[in-house]
Amino acid sequence: MTDTTKPRPRRTFSAFGDVRRMPSEYEIVTQGQNWTTRENRTSAFEANPSTPPNLWFRTYRDNTPLHADDWEKFREPDSLTYQAYVKQQAESQSRVDGVLEEYAKLGSDSLLPDAWLGALAAVYTPSRYLFHGLQQVQAYIGYLAPTSYVTNPAALSTADYLRRVTTIAYRTRELQIAHPGLGFGTDQERHRWEDAAEWQPARTVIEHALVSYDWGEALVATNLVIAPTIDALLNERFGESARLNGDHVDWLISGFLHDDNDRRTRWSVAAARFAVAEHTGSRDAVKKWFAKWAPLADDAAAGLAPTLADAAGPSVSAAQIMTTAAEARERVLAEVLA
Repeated sequence: MTDTTKPRPRRTFSAFGDVRRMPSEYEIVTQGQNWTTRENRTSAFEANPSTPPNLWFRTYRDNTPLHADDWEKFREPDSLTYQAYVKQQAESQSRVDGVLEEYAKLGSDSLLPDAWLGALAAVYTPSRYLFHGLQQVQAYIGYLAPTSYVTNPAALSTADYLRRVTTIAYRTRELQIAHPGLGFGTDQERHRWEDAAEWQPARTVIEHALVSYDWGEALVATNLVIAPTIDALLNERFGESARLNGDHVDWLISGFLHDDNDRRTRWSVAAARFAVAEHTGSRDAVKKWFAKWAPLADDAAAGLAPTLADAAGPSVSAAQIMTTAAEARERVLAEVLA
């Protein structure tokens, strides 16, 4: 007999496989958007597999030790779409802009103590070079990612770093206007970044991260080792020191921008845990990279901690600041390997 049974019609979301539920908006706009990982492709780009771009992706992405069989199953914890991100960040930026506007009207920068102005010139305004470096690595992580479920949050984290850099630049200009003779917004900041002893360990670690071509290593080194260490120093510790010195502008802004750091850490931990759950080799790779990069991150903390400790007063030592930064990083590792 001829089988007259009609085939089951394909659902509009059949690209997700034989699933029984309607995909979320987040999944619909994210699934399969990374065109370098499309099925039935012998290489990332539609060119000879032996061309340099294809060899680069094969070497540094497809063969990374941070491996998962099917990255399309990964979901980042916040499930952010671009639309949701823009709405969320518009509200956050409104708070930042409100603080900047209100304190500018009060002329608060002109009232800051000299010692704190020195700390701002030494640590805060030159930090835009460091954060721009982190922004560049973040963009690389997103570009090389094995799935759009990682490409998208990495792109949003890149935008977060851009916001941080532009906010620091804005504050630099405000400080320059209030104190034109202290070197804010001049070549002195670049010289500090390139030559000052306290900045060289941080410059070393970010420049090494910029040439960490393996995708997995770049993710672990930057988002799970360097960034949590730097966040503890230049966001949390800096923000508290700003408050102690009557700099409520930078204290409040540090608090607002901290949410960006938390979101980046959440999706990065989730991505690493996803790979670790799928392959024991991924666990070994994460441990190896943590062991490699933690000393460099500690050196960066050691360079900046004394200035931050001096700004905080006698209640906090450089050793305490370094310990806090290391503990923040170790908590991230514990989450990944839990």
